[in-house]
Amino acid sequence: MSETAEKTQTKAVYVKSYGCQMNVYDSQRMADVMGTEGYREVATPEEADLILLNTCHIRERAAEKVYSELGRVRVIKEEARARGRKVMVGVTGCVAQAEGEEIVRRAKVVDLVVGPQSYHRLPDLVARAGVTPGVVDTEFPVEDKFKVLPAASEARTRARGLTAFVTVQEGCDKFCTFCVVPYTRGAEVSRPITQILAEVEKLAASGVREVTLLGQNVNAYHGAGPEGSEWTLARLLHRLADVPGIARLRYTTSHPREMSDDLVAAHRDLASLMPSLHLPVQSGSTAVLKRMNRKHTRDDYLRLVDRIRQARPDIALTSDFIVGFPGESDADFADTMDLVRQVGFAAAYTFAYSARPGTPGAEMDGHVAESLQTERLHALQALVTAQQQAFQESLIGRTVDILFEKAGRKPGQMVGRSPYLSPVQVIAPSSVIGSIVPVRITGAKTNSLDGVLAADAHMMAVHAAE
Repeated sequence: MSETAEKTQTKAVYVKSYGCQMNVYDSQRMADVMGTEGYREVATPEEADLILLNTCHIRERAAEKVYSELGRVRVIKEEARARGRKVMVGVTGCVAQAEGEEIVRRAKVVDLVVGPQSYHRLPDLVARAGVTPGVVDTEFPVEDKFKVLPAASEARTRARGLTAFVTVQEGCDKFCTFCVVPYTRGAEVSRPITQILAEVEKLAASGVREVTLLGQNVNAYHGAGPEGSEWTLARLLHRLADVPGIARLRYTTSHPREMSDDLVAAHRDLASLMPSLHLPVQSGSTAVLKRMNRKHTRDDYLRLVDRIRQARPDIALTSDFIVGFPGESDADFADTMDLVRQVGFAAAYTFAYSARPGTPGAEMDGHVAESLQTERLHALQALVTAQQQAFQESLIGRTVDILFEKAGRKPGQMVGRSPYLSPVQVIAPSSVIGSIVPVRITGAKTNSLDGVLAADAHMMAVHAAE
C-alpha cells in the first residue's frame, strides 16, 4: 500500500455501475485501486470527493442515462464548491471508450474520461485531472490491466457474502454487426490461471460458496496455465471445482461458436457446475444471423442445444434476442418465434434493435420501422414470459438444492437461490444461511419460488399418512 494509504483515509470515492456484471466487477476494482491511494468507498455521491460513473454502451438508452446522471452530479459538484469542497467527476467504461472527448465537450462537469483498459492507471489520471481537468485516456495499453490492478480489499472480500463474480476474460473478436464491444473492450484477453485461482481461493476463504466466471465471450477463454500451456474454460472449471468451499460454479456470457466438446462434457461431469446456461442466439433466422455476422446458423444452434441437453438433461437455457434487425422480414421473425417454441427457454432478454454508431449494422439498408419493431418485441416477450412461467411451474413438486443467503421479509422466512438462479422463499431457521439444503418447491411466481425444507415436507407426509 502506498504511503498515502497508510495515513488516515480522508478522501472518499463513489462508483456507480451501469450495465453488465463485468462493469460491477470493474467498479469494485476501481474502488480498490483508489483505496491504495487513501480513498474510502462511500454509498452516495454527496459524500464523495471523487464520483465515477462506470458506463455501458450496449443500448442507446443506457448511454443517455449517463448524461442525465451527469446533470444530477453537476448539482452535487456545484453545491460542494459553494461549501469550499472540491469534487472530481469521472466517466469510465464503454461509453467513455466510445465517445471519449465528446463527453468532456458535452458535459463540462466531467474532469476525466477513462476507458475499460486503463483502470490500473486511474490514480495517475485523477492526479492529472486535479491539475488540468478534461483528461481523456481511451487508449488500449500494452500492459494487462489484470496484472496491475490490486486484489480485492480484505473488507470487500469479507463483505461479499456467499456469491461472487470473477472476471476471467474480457473483450471479443467476433465483431457481430450490431455490437460495440470489440470497439469498447478490445480484443479477447484471458487472465492467467494463477491469478484466477488466487482470487477464487481468497473468496472461498472468506465464505463464498458460489462463483460466476465473467467474460464478454467467456467460453472463448484461453488463459495461460501454471505450466505454460493454454487452458480452456472447461479445464479451468474442473480446477476451480477442487477449491475447498466452492460448491457452485457458473459462467456467462457465452457464444454458441465457442461451446466446445470439453465444455459441453463439463456440464455432464461437474456436479458443481450449475444446470443453467445463458446462450445468446439473437435471432432464429439464418438470413438475419448472417447479416449479424454471428457465424452460426439456426440449425447450428438447435443442434448445439440438443448436444447440451443430452449431456445435462435438466439444464435450463436462457438467451438474448434482438428483433427488428435491418432487413428482418415477417418470415425472419416467424423463424425466431419458431426457434423459441422449439427450444423452450427458462427466460430470455429481448430487445428491439438499436443502431450503435460505428457498427456495420448502423450503415445497413432495410431498417425496420419502430412501430413494427415494437409489435414484434411484444409478441416475442409474451411467448418468452409464458415459457418462463411454465418453467417455474415445472419445478413445483421437485426437490432441489438451495443455497440460503439471507433472511426474507416475513418473520421466519429465509431466501436462497436455486440451481437455476431463481430466488426461493422458505420458512426455516436462520442457521440455514450459508448452507445448501434440499427444498421441496411448493409454488411458483414469474421470478421466484416458494418451498419447504425437504425434511419438513417428509415429516408432513409421514404425519399425513398416519
